Amino acid sequence: QAQVVESGGGLVQAGGSLRLSCAASRTIFSTNVMGWYRQTPGKQRELVATITTGGTTNYADSVKGRFTISRDNAKNTVYLQMNSLKPEDTAVYYCKGRLFGIDYWGQGTQVTISS
Repeated sequence: QAQVVESGGGLVQAGGSLRLSCAASRTIFSTNVMGWYRQTPGKQRELVATITTGGTTNYADSVKGRFTISRDNAKNTVYLQMNSLKPEDTAVYYCKGRLFGIDYWGQGTQVTISS
């Protein structure tokens, strides 16, 4: 069954770090780009970072230099290492994969940064 499942959210102080994990079914993980997105109440979901099967990465300007996306092919898992966190990074973070033209989203994980 095609699916993605996030984990690793939580509450940290500004300046701290968190690492999010996204476990995907093999068919999704090995086929296409994987991405992290985030959403706050009343706002549209926005792209945070993506990584291709070949390891090419792309980041939103707001997280460049602070966040790092990576993938472990042996574990079918994508990670988002978040450093120097700011209160404005507070959001629900979602992982997305794509298979045969269908987007597969995880349930989301809450990240809260206190000032």
